[in-house]
Amino acid sequence: MPLKYFRSVATVAATLVLAMVFSSCAQPDPKVSPSVAESVSAELAPFYEQEVTWKSCGGTKTYCGTIEVPADWNNPGESSFKLAVAYHQADKVKPLGSVIFNPGGPGASGYSWITDSIDQLGTDQLRANFNIVGFDPRGVGLSEPHVTCLGAKATDGLLYGDTGFELGSAQDIAATRAQTKVFSDACLENTGPGLGLLDTVSAAHDMDVIRAVFGDSQMNYLGFSYGTFLGTTYAELYPEKVGRMVLDGAINPNISESDSSLNQLVGFDQAFRNFVNDCVTSADCPFKGTSSQAVKEVKTLLKKVESNPVNTDTGRELTIWGLITGMIMPLYSEDYWPYLSQAFSELKQGDGSTFMLLADVYNDRLDNGTYASNTMEAHRAISCLDGRESADESAMAAQNKRALSASAVFGRYWQFGGLGCEQWPFPVAKRPANYDAAGSAPILVIGTTGDPATPYEEAVSLANEILENGHLVTYNGEGHTAYGRSNQCIADAVDNYFIKNVVPSEDPNC
Repeated sequence: MPLKYFRSVATVAATLVLAMVFSSCAQPDPKVSPSVAESVSAELAPFYEQEVTWKSCGGTKTYCGTIEVPADWNNPGESSFKLAVAYHQADKVKPLGSVIFNPGGPGASGYSWITDSIDQLGTDQLRANFNIVGFDPRGVGLSEPHVTCLGAKATDGLLYGDTGFELGSAQDIAATRAQTKVFSDACLENTGPGLGLLDTVSAAHDMDVIRAVFGDSQMNYLGFSYGTFLGTTYAELYPEKVGRMVLDGAINPNISESDSSLNQLVGFDQAFRNFVNDCVTSADCPFKGTSSQAVKEVKTLLKKVESNPVNTDTGRELTIWGLITGMIMPLYSEDYWPYLSQAFSELKQGDGSTFMLLADVYNDRLDNGTYASNTMEAHRAISCLDGRESADESAMAAQNKRALSASAVFGRYWQFGGLGCEQWPFPVAKRPANYDAAGSAPILVIGTTGDPATPYEEAVSLANEILENGHLVTYNGEGHTAYGRSNQCIADAVDNYFIKNVVPSEDPNC
C-alpha cells in the first residue's frame, strides 16, 4: 500500500492534460529582487540577498529561475541546493504582492503548475491581484537533489506487481521487505547523501528564502493537502512572517502516523460508500440492488483479483495493487465517479483497462512505460523523514486490526504500513514541539466534509485546537480540497481574505 494519498485533487487532474513546455528565450528582467532588509546570520545572507535571472517560460507573463538554499539548514555555509521556481505575474500593474503556492504531495511540482496550468489555479481575482509563485521543493522535479531510485520497469514492479504469495502471509511480508530494501538502497545510491535532507522543516525554511527573494516582508501562502502541513510548519518556524495564509485540505500535524493513516482509510472508505450510494440510483450503475449488496460484490471482486490478475488493453495485467490505486484515484472528486463506474463495468467483464488507466494517471506513468515525474520517489523520501509507522510486529498487528475494522473494502489493503519506511537509510528528522504558530496573523483553514485524503475532522482540529489564530472555513461537499473547484462561497471567502484582508467572523459553512 502506498504510504499516503496526500495529492491535491488539482494535481491528480492535471496529469490528464499536463504537457511540459519550457522556453529558454530571455526576456527583460521583471525586476524581482530582495527589497527588504533581512536580519540573518552572515552564513545565510548570501541566500537571502541573492538576485535571480528570470527567463520567460510556459506562457505569457510567466517566468522561471533558480533560487539557492542551504542544503543543510543546521550548517548553512557548507553547501547548497538549487530550487526550480516559477511565477506568473499579476494582471494588475501594481500587484498586492506574491502568493507562494504548494499543490500537495509531498512530491508534487509547484513549478509545473505555474508553467502549464496557471489558469486552473485559484480564481481570476487571485491571479489578477497577486504574482503566483510555484516551486519544486527540495528533492522534487527540477530541484536538487532530484530523488532517483529505480528504473521504469522496476518501478512498475513496485507499484503494480505482487509478490506471488497470499496477501499478509509470512512469505508475502518477507518478499515485501526485500523489495522495499532494494528500493531504499537504490534511492540512496542514485540520489546521494542529500536524500537525508528532504524533510518538511527544511522545505519550510527554503520558503523563507523564496519569500525574501520576491521582496516580501511577510509570506502570503496557498497550500493544498500536504501543502497545508508545509504551510503550518512555516507558520510555526516564522510566525511573525506569516502574511495571508490559506491551508486547504488541512492535515493535523499533531497526530501519529498510524492515526493519520487510519483517518485517511476512513475517509476513502466513506468516499467509496458515497460513490456507491449515488451509483445504485443510476440506471447505468454496474451494481444492482442495495448499496450493501454493491459493497459486498466489490469485496468479492477484489479478492478474486488478488489471485487472478485481469487482462488490459495495454497487454499488462491488472493486479490487486493496480486495482486499489485505480479505485483511489477517482475518489478524489465526484467528477471522476463516472470513470469508476465504467471501470467496474469493465472489470465484471474481465477487462481491467480503465482501472489500469486510472492507476497510471495517479502514478504519472506514461503510455511508453516511463514516468513523467519523480513524485512517488520524492513522496517516499519526504514522508519517511517526516515520520513513520512502527514496524514492530505487535504494533503492526494492532494497526492491522484497526484497519480491518475501519474499512471492509480497503482495510485489507491498508495493512503493514510500517514496512514502507522500515529500512529507510536516514532517521526521522527533528520536528517542532508544537504547531500553534503563536503570534501569527490570522490563518484560514479550509476543510471539506467529504474529503477522503485529508478528512474534515483534521481541518477542524487544526483551525480550532492547534493554531492560535486559525479560522475554519467549511465546504459541505465531496472531493479533496475546495478552493478553485467547489463553489462561489469558498471562492469569495478566500479571495476576500487575500485581496481585502477580510477574515470571516465565523465559519461561512459553504
